[in-house]
Amino acid sequence: MKTRITEMFGIEYPIILSGMSWISVPKMVAAVSNAGGLGILATGPFSSDQTREAIREIKTLTKKPFGANASLMFPGAADNAKVLLEEKVPVINFALGKGDWLVQGAHKYGGKVVATVVNLRHARRAEEYGCDAVIATGNEAAAHGEDVTSLVLIPHLAENLKIPVIAAGGFADGRGVAAALALGAEGVAMGTRLMTTKESPLHANYKKLSIEKEVYDTLFSKRVDGIFCRVMKTDAAQKAIDRGLNLPAAFFNSIEIARQLKVPFFKLFIGVLLSGWSNARQLAFLAAAFEKFQSATENGDNNKGVLPVGQVQGLIHDEPTVAELFARIAKETKEVQARLNNALA
Repeated sequence: MKTRITEMFGIEYPIILSGMSWISVPKMVAAVSNAGGLGILATGPFSSDQTREAIREIKTLTKKPFGANASLMFPGAADNAKVLLEEKVPVINFALGKGDWLVQGAHKYGGKVVATVVNLRHARRAEEYGCDAVIATGNEAAAHGEDVTSLVLIPHLAENLKIPVIAAGGFADGRGVAAALALGAEGVAMGTRLMTTKESPLHANYKKLSIEKEVYDTLFSKRVDGIFCRVMKTDAAQKAIDRGLNLPAAFFNSIEIARQLKVPFFKLFIGVLLSGWSNARQLAFLAAAFEKFQSATENGDNNKGVLPVGQVQGLIHDEPTVAELFARIAKETKEVQARLNNALA
């Protein structure tokens, strides 16, 4: 398979691992890269020291290209992003902020920068300040998609941008890859499908649920972490949405977040307050959701855990290795191509 994305990143398959906190860890990143895709490290829960250690671990596990992400509105994200530049990570993926300084820094050593976007306005801004590609997140995606579905968002961005578009949201097999390419994308980012593979550290309880759940079994709300967020439909997720912002949980979780990020809590707290009410409220939501997401991914807690998933969970029926999955996807994509060639002949 050959697209602008495979050529740009030096990978075999146009498939990218979405950077998912507590899931896109070094061993998972390396598994995806070694199988011919592009693994993306999630740095959200890490301190800058942990980020550096994780990057160096990946370099011992694979000689293939890999990437790392930073959600720039998160506490400590800018420090993590600086580490990505210092360690000369081949591909940097950022979201929820302006990454022009990342583009400038990465391009100095030949790195590539990809912005995650949900609309044309953000995509154009990313292109204007030099991003090499965008990941376009449709409504179907796990976590933070917005109103427009991938079926419409992908061609909309592809016809308005010169840089490559990577499709995210609704892609789990060769049919999806073929559809994304037909819509004008140069590759796909997969999170939900790759969460349920042998190498994924997602807890077995939620791998089992991901196979059992249907495409209808997700919830989409701003009341999980303050941004429109799609999660697996469970009693715990419904309770979290019904309750909304839990300020006591946000406060105590922020103490734990500050500890993990190795940032003095008082400095973190004052910084959040000075960022303005809207941003402070958003960060409070994120802090309250932090424990729920971690409880699901690491502990498999069905009572209080909440897991971001995409609607494609209903297309997942097994738990292959990453390499097996990619080989299957390549085969399925070619089968779709042959069927379409016959249909259009």
